[in-house]
Order: sequence, then C-alpha cells, then structure tokens
Amino acid sequence: MSRIGKLPINIPAGVTITHKDDIVTVKGPKGELSQYVNPAIKVTIDEGQITFEENQDLMADNTKQRHAFHGLYRALINNMVVGVSEGYKKTLQLVGVGFRVSNTGNVLEFALGYSHAILFVLPKEIKVETKSERNQDPLIMLESCDKQLLGQVCAKIRSLRKPEPYKGKGIRFQGEVVRRKSGKSASAK
Repeated sequence: MSRIGKLPINIPAGVTITHKDDIVTVKGPKGELSQYVNPAIKVTIDEGQITFEENQDLMADNTKQRHAFHGLYRALINNMVVGVSEGYKKTLQLVGVGFRVSNTGNVLEFALGYSHAILFVLPKEIKVETKSERNQDPLIMLESCDKQLLGQVCAKIRSLRKPEPYKGKGIRFQGEVVRRKSGKSASAK
C-alpha cells in the first residue's frame, strides 16, 4: 500500500468532484479539470473527502503496478483540487543584456539575442503577465489551474535560451541557482 495513496484528500468549499466511467472531474472557482483513473484504483467520494484504495477484485492485475497507480492518481487528483481552488503560479526571469519580453494577449514576443524575435503562443488556460522595469531583469508571471500544463509551458519557454554556466545568461525560474563555471583564465598552469 502506498503511503501517499492512503492519505485522504479534503475537498475545499466551492469545489465539486464527480467520478463516472473511470473519469474524475474536478470543478472549482478557477476552472475545471478531468483525469482518467485506472480501474485498479477504487475512488470513493464521501463527507468532504476523497479516498483511494487498490481494487482487490482485479487480482490478476500486476500488484507492483497497482501500488504505483495508488500514489500516482492520489497525487494527480490532489494537484487538480489545489489547482481549481487556489491555482498555480510560476515566475520566469530573463537574465542577459538586451533580453526582453512583451505580451499581447496570450502571445509572448521574446528578444533573446538571436537575429530574429521569437513569438510564443500560450494555451488559453494560462494567464500571462510580463514586467519590465529599469535596471531589473524582465519577468514573466504565468498562472493556471493545471499544474502539468503550466510546468510544461514553463519548460518550453526556458528551452528557448537555457541558462549557460559561464555568465549565467538565459531564461530561468525566479530564485533558481545556476551553477557557475570558471572560465579558462582561472585554470592552473
């Protein structure tokens, strides 16, 4: 039995959860999300809590796989409950001379030292805000109820110009520490 899987999830006020045909749907003030749950896991919704149990009726199923699903689906549904009630936020920082970003609706326009500007279209589920102040690195604030989608979009934006180890230039998460290397002038003779 999974340690994470056996923990119940408390349903906050304003969030409704339905389970039908192996699909769990979570609705809240920030949005609506759905997730398929393998039949090897039994989902029970009662008295403001969701509990997950391994379905003992399917004994022919792989036990190790069932243990893995137990914790996985509990974590995914918990992320959905937190997302539709509170939401998720990530902030990206552009470090480098001349690096700029601006947004028009859900389209980001980057100037990252290439010969051309890069246009990046965000999914409609993500809200974006850019901030550029004098003598400060430009910031991109992303917000969504879907944790997986938000993380995937942040990784894709970061891959446009990853932080390099010598000067630290690139796109990074706010607060991320980039390991720096010394240049060739610091090598011992």
